[in-house]
Amino acid sequence: MPTDKQVPPGSRVAVIGAGVAGIMAASTLKQAGVEVDLYEKEERAGGHLNRWHHLFPGREEASLVREGYLQQLREHSLSLMLSAEVKAIVREPEGPAGGRFRVTTAAGDSRDYGAVLLATGFRLFDAALKEEYGYGIYPRVLTSPELEQRLSPGGAGLDTETGPPKRVAFVHCVGSRDAKVGNRYCSRVCCITGVKQAMAVRERYPGCEVINFYMDLRMFGSGYEELYQEAQEVHGVNFIRGRVSEAAKTLGGAIQVKAEDTLLGRPLKVTVDWLVLLVGMEPSLSAELLASLALESDQAGFVASRDKFLQPGQSSADGVFLAGACGGPASLPESVNQARAAALSVITYLNRKG
Repeated sequence: MPTDKQVPPGSRVAVIGAGVAGIMAASTLKQAGVEVDLYEKEERAGGHLNRWHHLFPGREEASLVREGYLQQLREHSLSLMLSAEVKAIVREPEGPAGGRFRVTTAAGDSRDYGAVLLATGFRLFDAALKEEYGYGIYPRVLTSPELEQRLSPGGAGLDTETGPPKRVAFVHCVGSRDAKVGNRYCSRVCCITGVKQAMAVRERYPGCEVINFYMDLRMFGSGYEELYQEAQEVHGVNFIRGRVSEAAKTLGGAIQVKAEDTLLGRPLKVTVDWLVLLVGMEPSLSAELLASLALESDQAGFVASRDKFLQPGQSSADGVFLAGACGGPASLPESVNQARAAALSVITYLNRKG
């Protein structure tokens, strides 16, 4: 990507996290002539995209989309370090190095950089903390990523000992908008994920009844509302505004769900073959890295931007930038756009330093 100013020679940037945001930020920087090292703590790049089968709202094959991002790595010959968990990032004192950053991995390798871009993404809420749902106790209680794997090619599917499932229920906002677990914020993508997955279950098992228990349905993105309407009108998915209070295993291994229909003001008790928990996003950047860089976090614990209106990709620390869900819940397209914008902010910073 051309720029008006030449990036100072020798300026190298560390991008932490090789998910979608990290790959796109690194690719944008490399196209502008900036040398980049891309750190990934897992054994493969792609981040949470590796967990999904279809994407919303167009239901594209996740594997094809992932391959498109990985192609960016190959096309631009990006320096990718896998199984390289970053344990410390320390700003060196001002001097000949110009206040560079020293990045150290768990293996003890250290390198110096002119700037750091954080694309560490998010971690999934631990559904076991909602004990009333029985996750980790009852085999037929799943999280949304686990359902995605079961429905993917080669996955185990949802057949039980007695055959195809007759009824599947989804619970929205598991770990989000929940003061009891300390997460008051909305994770943004859980509602549309529940809609998409409900449709996938109905397509795979046409005779299966599907119920979605929700607090509010937040269809904020382009095409989301249309997908929600399709789920009801074409696929016959039932949406019940209500709270699930308890899930328990029956003698036959199914799950009995107790809930309240808050629109009708009456209690419900329904037995399902599978209960799917739509888990939300939580901050993933370690407290150690936050402290070592003197970064500020927002009230939800995500990395705070310096100015969410004028400098959304700049952290509170000079020379440290952020993109994607490390700054708060974000969809895949949002993460891509944030990554490109953050990369341009890095280039501006390097030019100003040089």
